[in-house]
Amino acid sequence: MYTIGIDLGGTNIAAGLVDEDYNIVKKSSVDTKADRHADEIVKDMADLCRSLCEMQGISVSEVRSVGIATPGTADRDQGVVIYANNLPFLNYPIAGKLKEFFPVENVYIANDADAAAYGEVMAGAGKGQKDFIMITLGTGVGGGIVIGGKLYSGFNYAGGELGHMVIVHDGVQCTCGRKGCWEAYSSATAIIRMTKEKMRCCPDSEMWKYCDGDIEKVNGRTAFDCMRKGDAAAKEVVDTYLSYLATGTANIINIFQPSVMAFGGGIANEKDNLIRPLSALVEKQVYSRNSDDRTKLRSAVLGNDAGIIGAAALG
Repeated sequence: MYTIGIDLGGTNIAAGLVDEDYNIVKKSSVDTKADRHADEIVKDMADLCRSLCEMQGISVSEVRSVGIATPGTADRDQGVVIYANNLPFLNYPIAGKLKEFFPVENVYIANDADAAAYGEVMAGAGKGQKDFIMITLGTGVGGGIVIGGKLYSGFNYAGGELGHMVIVHDGVQCTCGRKGCWEAYSSATAIIRMTKEKMRCCPDSEMWKYCDGDIEKVNGRTAFDCMRKGDAAAKEVVDTYLSYLATGTANIINIFQPSVMAFGGGIANEKDNLIRPLSALVEKQVYSRNSDDRTKLRSAVLGNDAGIIGAAALG
């Protein structure tokens, strides 16, 4: 038997046929075209499911369930997307609608960050762990929490917004409306802002050469790459970024004490160059620093497949 995982994004819909060992055996995607009616988007999701079955040469009856990783607030019990700010879903019964277009018995849903965390628990950096937290360092800072082997999202399914805890009182404006959120200091967007600010103060920095003299070419790798070339200004950016990342990480560990905390997303592609110095900073701040049992920090391993695998595993 197989399951299907769908990772629904504002730009693309990616779907994978997943076997019982959580391997993706077939994968396909289409553009979301998010300005359409919700039903049209779900029809495309159903078409992807049929296409995967055809590619594998199996019937729909061999698909045990479908899971959907969706942006926004997902009511997992009712199969309803309560709200998604970049998709036309408002109290939308996405699970029931998919069943109308694709005749499978069971459809499950979860928030996309939650699904990615669940994927890493089932087949990635958190495999075998009961208490696990996944942090995604992308345009924003996303979070997924697994406690006792189960996804945790609060009584109203809106929990786990770890990027929106304040780490600097009255700090940088965050897109959520608050000031000083962890996201405003530890996302890819944040390190790009910090890099540009430092470049304006340091006209001889290697970072200008890296960007061909165009500050708009700065990306999340600029400071890390130039630090490795020995640029002092770039090192200051990375050190500042890591200090903020460590503050939020230590806060989360102090609250949840997960056995493993993994980092994914664009910035986390730095792998050990991120995890090693971050671990050293966090070690000094966590309440459990004198304990023999301490949270391990790791890089996520499933990449863009985490949401598909996690969604497929929901059933």
